[in-house]
Amino acid sequence: MIQIILSIITIGILCFSCFIVVQKRKQAGITGIKSALSSICLFLIAITSLLAYWLNFTGILSWAITMILLILGAYFTKYSVIPVKI
Repeated sequence: MIQIILSIITIGILCFSCFIVVQKRKQAGITGIKSALSSICLFLIAITSLLAYWLNFTGILSWAITMILLILGAYFTKYSVIPVKI
């Protein structure tokens, strides 16, 4: 029972955070995929972990995918837009 509740909470928070990221990007007027790649990689980490939990696949492959996505997310932060204060 607790596994179902935790999965529902994780999916809810993931959907909410995706919505917030999209809204913040629209408000800032940021377009393009390169500046969103770090957020996409971090969302994919959550999805990978959730799928690994559901499918009982929490082995070395899921850890490797998580680490690769984490490194890619860190690499793509160089394309993130830094707001300029005037």
